[in-house]
Amino acid sequence: MSSEAGPDTGARPDGALLRLIHQLLVVRTSGKLADHQRGYPRWELANAELRSLLEAGVGGVILLGGSAAELALRCAQLGRWAGQPLLLCADVEEGVGQRFDGATWLVPPLALGRLHRREPERALALAERYGRCTGREARALGLNWVLGPVCDVNNNPANPVINVRAWGEDPATAGALATAFLQGVQAEGVLSCAKHFPGHGDTSSDSHLTLPLLAHSRERLAAIELPPFQQAIAAGVASVMTAHLMLPALDGERPATLSKPVLTGLLRRELGFEGLIVTDALVMDAITGRYGAGEAAVLALEAGADLVLMPADAGAAIGAIAAALQAGRLDREQLEASAERRRRALAGLGAGVPGAAGAPSASRPDPDPEAAAEPDQALALELVRATLEASPGGTRPPQPGVNLIRLDSALAAPFLPATAPAVAKPEAQGWRTVLVEGRSPSPWSGLAEAPLALERLGPGPVLLQLFVRGNPFRGSANSAEPWPAALSQLAASGRLAGLVVYGSPYLWDQLQPLLPPGTAGVYSPGQMPLAQAEALARLGMGEDGEQNIFTT
Repeated sequence: MSSEAGPDTGARPDGALLRLIHQLLVVRTSGKLADHQRGYPRWELANAELRSLLEAGVGGVILLGGSAAELALRCAQLGRWAGQPLLLCADVEEGVGQRFDGATWLVPPLALGRLHRREPERALALAERYGRCTGREARALGLNWVLGPVCDVNNNPANPVINVRAWGEDPATAGALATAFLQGVQAEGVLSCAKHFPGHGDTSSDSHLTLPLLAHSRERLAAIELPPFQQAIAAGVASVMTAHLMLPALDGERPATLSKPVLTGLLRRELGFEGLIVTDALVMDAITGRYGAGEAAVLALEAGADLVLMPADAGAAIGAIAAALQAGRLDREQLEASAERRRRALAGLGAGVPGAAGAPSASRPDPDPEAAAEPDQALALELVRATLEASPGGTRPPQPGVNLIRLDSALAAPFLPATAPAVAKPEAQGWRTVLVEGRSPSPWSGLAEAPLALERLGPGPVLLQLFVRGNPFRGSANSAEPWPAALSQLAASGRLAGLVVYGSPYLWDQLQPLLPPGTAGVYSPGQMPLAQAEALARLGMGEDGEQNIFTT
């Protein structure tokens, strides 16, 4: 790690001031206990450094990876190291099981946005239950802060990073469902977080990789981007996360995360938000490509942020903040006000806070994580079934053939373990699996009108299963892949047995009209094994007696 710490004024900050600075940092670590188990050592602190920072007063930790059981042990461990109430958070936008094995993994939020078109009241009720499930499981395992809901309006289908993480494609839907979710989370005694302010939905680039530009007028922002955040604030959302975006209509010099006109002027003064403002991760390239770790942290606090999430170098951030205070760039009273907001947020959680009086210990988790497992799994199944979409009809293939599965990478596909239904169910009926990882060359012919090299796939009908969705660090929503041409090619050759799209509603909307009469297709917003089993059951590849859409 670098030692960037800003200018040396010669004076050493006092202990109370250093502890105040530490409180305003949220650092990242693995949900697993041992250093060698870290999945992302570039960003996840090793235990020795993490413990030192917590003992010095660092105020929060964001966790990723491991099982639910490991997470419970880890959260208790971090609370002991800190010796004070600690913010423990995770990006569990799709339920705790999205990040921690063994907990409940729910369909992406946009699934309920589509359901809201058909059954608005049912969608709202499910969104609130979704939030309760997430909050309840988070609290049971030691987390007290859910970094959701996404309040961005995903009105750009090419958005590579928000996409299915949003609750809606218009302000009314996104605001209503996100608010129902956050109310469910906070009813379980867990903080929620509206993100990414003032709105990351209408971008075609990923702020993990570059700094997006949102060139909309102030009036457009007020009409589309801001209403879901206003609704969340009115509902009492505990925190708001910033976006790494350039918005010239608000600030032509700095991204929103580092902009005083955005955070203090718009969010605090105009919208009246009084809770915690937390930056998006400062390790993202939108920030690190332009600012050093220390300067970024100082600018975020100058702009009005209360908490600095994942500085690229915690030591550099602490040193630079101390130097800025001594130089008069930062005001101590402002930072003390931020620390007080943090204290109030933690105090409002009571016994749910690790380290607080009556908080759960490693030997006595509270509430029992297993007690709610059955209803939470029932909710997961209900959500999958409520949000499946299918083309009617279809004839069962006369013999098995090729199970062609598209995924981004077999090495980074938690939804596709060895026993995944997308592989296991067809193979049990004699289908031969072929994996297409992103744009791997093996199945492609290079021809625009016939992109698949069918001779390389082997003989027989082809079941096409496409795992496609926008994801951070991907750089695109995979819209450039030639699946419309491939689907038409398979149909023209008489080899298309069926289609399943997991994740992207935009790809499904593009491909469904291309299905020939009599060819079955299913769309599942979820990609997890539960969603795969349900989608394939609809194609007649489930257990005996399960519903299917093939005629016999």
